[in-house]
Amino acid sequence: MIRRGDIYFVNLNPVRGREQECERPVLVVSSDAINEQPLVVTVIVGTKGANVRKDYPTNVRVFAKESGLRMETVFYAFQVRSLDHGRFPGVRAGALPSHKMAEVDAALKLALDLF
Repeated sequence: MIRRGDIYFVNLNPVRGREQECERPVLVVSSDAINEQPLVVTVIVGTKGANVRKDYPTNVRVFAKESGLRMETVFYAFQVRSLDHGRFPGVRAGALPSHKMAEVDAALKLALDLF
């Protein structure tokens, strides 16, 4: 089952404009109550940490040892997408601990103006 805080590599194509494309890590941010339904799963998109030279308040930098991924990754809280369950592979690539999810929550609040 897909859970909040899980990380999967998902093919995001087709895309338009400045959307992140190809297969990328995505971090599940929707609640487990939603994830259990046959609806969609809400995620934020990640990219290689080496590609992001400056950190912004809407970015969450995650080191490999914190996530289970092979490399440092930056998740963009301003790149929120809802994806069909069929896009997700059967095995997750990693997961974030609660202290990193707290950073994600703060970044999402800022990106979505939820203060």
